[in-house]
Amino acid sequence: MKLQLALDLVNIPEAIELVKEVEPYIDVVEIGTPVVINEGLKAVKEMKAAFPDLTVLADLKIMDAAGYEVSQASQAGADIITILGTAEDQSIQGAVEEAKKHNKKILVDMIAVKDIETRAKELDELGVDYICVHTGYDLQAVGKNSFEDLATIKSVVKQAQTAIAGGIKQETLPEVIKHQPDLIIVGGGITSKEDKQTVAREMKELIQLG
Repeated sequence: MKLQLALDLVNIPEAIELVKEVEPYIDVVEIGTPVVINEGLKAVKEMKAAFPDLTVLADLKIMDAAGYEVSQASQAGADIITILGTAEDQSIQGAVEEAKKHNKKILVDMIAVKDIETRAKELDELGVDYICVHTGYDLQAVGKNSFEDLATIKSVVKQAQTAIAGGIKQETLPEVIKHQPDLIIVGGGITSKEDKQTVAREMKELIQLG
């Protein structure tokens, strides 16, 4: 299990300073969709330049023109690029093919997918690298989580790795670890804390024990 830090509400200099604090304890740094919208792919480029040994994920949430968008993110230095599970199969295929050309990986975000089990099987057959269950910000606000969906995906996928995102905190991490996802994505559970380094270290230790 790896720990991914999601950066959503920062600009590029703030993002780099934040990662410096927690770098020893994270495996993947995510340039979140709001950062990409505000700063463009230069946020990915600058993060990769600052931390060449960290895996950088560009959370583009691609829906269309996938081959082109994956090629752009790859050239900017992204190691993993996200596409939405609700995208057309042709878009998923285009993303996977383009990522392979650049030796990059595709993570499918299952936000808003209604039939998780069926879609996970289809995505697995399409050759994606990660399938991520994701309780979006708006659903977190009404107390939802993705633990059940993660168990569902884990029961049907044969090749893809699994990931989970959405409101994960230190207190809920043990429950997440029980389900053994390959990638655990934490945003505000680290970034909103005063002592980010200690929280990241403790979360990483819990994951390693799990």
